[in-house]
Amino acid sequence: MWWHADKLTRKRSTCPLGALTPKSPPLFFGSLVRRQPMNPPQMSRRQCLLTLATSAASLSLAGAVPLRARARPNVVFILTDDQGTVDMNCYGATDLITPHMDGLAAQGVRFTDFYVTAPICTASRISLLTGRHFQRAYNAGLGIHESETTMAELFRGAGYRTGFFGKWHIGGPPWDPQGQGFDEFVGHRVGAIDNYSHYSYWSAVPRHAMYRGREQYREDGTFFPDIVTRESIDFISRSQDDPFFLFVSFNQPHFPLQPEERFLRQYEHVEGARRIYGAAVSSVDDKIGQIVAALDERGLRQDTIIVLMSDNGHSVEPAAEGGGGSAGPFRGAKKTLFEGGIRVPCIISAPGQIPQGQVRSQVGSAMDWLPTLAAYSGVDTGDLVLDGHNLAQVIDADEPTPHAALHWLLATHWAIREGDWKMVSTGDDLLLANLRSDPGESNNLAAERPDVVTHLQGLHEAWLATGIEPIYQAYGP
Repeated sequence: MWWHADKLTRKRSTCPLGALTPKSPPLFFGSLVRRQPMNPPQMSRRQCLLTLATSAASLSLAGAVPLRARARPNVVFILTDDQGTVDMNCYGATDLITPHMDGLAAQGVRFTDFYVTAPICTASRISLLTGRHFQRAYNAGLGIHESETTMAELFRGAGYRTGFFGKWHIGGPPWDPQGQGFDEFVGHRVGAIDNYSHYSYWSAVPRHAMYRGREQYREDGTFFPDIVTRESIDFISRSQDDPFFLFVSFNQPHFPLQPEERFLRQYEHVEGARRIYGAAVSSVDDKIGQIVAALDERGLRQDTIIVLMSDNGHSVEPAAEGGGGSAGPFRGAKKTLFEGGIRVPCIISAPGQIPQGQVRSQVGSAMDWLPTLAAYSGVDTGDLVLDGHNLAQVIDADEPTPHAALHWLLATHWAIREGDWKMVSTGDDLLLANLRSDPGESNNLAAERPDVVTHLQGLHEAWLATGIEPIYQAYGP
């Protein structure tokens, strides 16, 4: 068996994993149906935040670790697309070749219990960029509410150069990268494109979908991840005299899986969908290595924080070759509220500034990266109301998670995790799991522990009362 549990965590998890009935059907949710364009909301952005400059006082934010070589470190955020919960070699996928991802883990901190707010692309990405539950930040069918402040807007307001290269999938103008705080953008704004023709898969009529800024950009025949990598390195070269915030958003291993032949040859011994999926993961790994090397060559690595994570779990959609990704011991996949849909690989690396080669089993959320990176960079979050928390003390000192509980809501399905307990409602069934004893979510304890059910239901209802409403209504097999 290629997957080894001992590589998932090097110490006993303080908040383990889950258990729901194997009889219950997978919770597959449908894709967002794009609605007719509406006039953009008239609410203005918080202009005061966009003009913030970094102050000396902000450098002493609780938990921040000042970087010695530069008062304000660079930030490179690398997002992969539909990469499975354990699909790095350092997470136990011993059949995958991921030396550069593993290298970041060796030079940083790897999380074992890290979550996204939704098992689908758009919603997950909105929460990541805003530090808030997507239900608060999403202008359904269009993009991020214009009243929201993104990571890019926050960092640009503090004097950072900002660039986004790759897959956006959070809306077109004015909800595109340039409308959300990024100075530069090369990539696509839809869910999936052909990696060589750059035509959209998700359009009723196929159309060219790659942009430079807001203008269509053509580079027919060039592998899209190569474009993303080249543009990212060029941005680094042009920004090295100033602090920069770079968001690198790879569109693999999301379908269509089109890895380079040289990586397919490395997986000739692997059978079925896992072969093409593994080659796609290794292709992304190679691009990550090029970006890290570019930082090293320019003497910027010691001044740069790198975060690497996936936007949700692996896909089992037909277009994904039937699904070559893996959640290891965990149940579920993309579009489910089981662990395999919402629990993702996540690493932070800043050599010499944070611990190296360590593992954190504390619960964390993608919403936490905005306040955490702001704290490390001395960027004031001002009056932003965030759902995420600063994880600096978890990363630096192995302190307990700041989260009392984590919540999810998608269509009529919802879930909550508090400590070792996780509860999922499918609308018809209520499933209670103890994640420490049952990472496969196979044993429903709802009948045995009605006290826990009542407690978690109360927490869920209290969360809904904070203004949370369902957005995605369609789901299916």
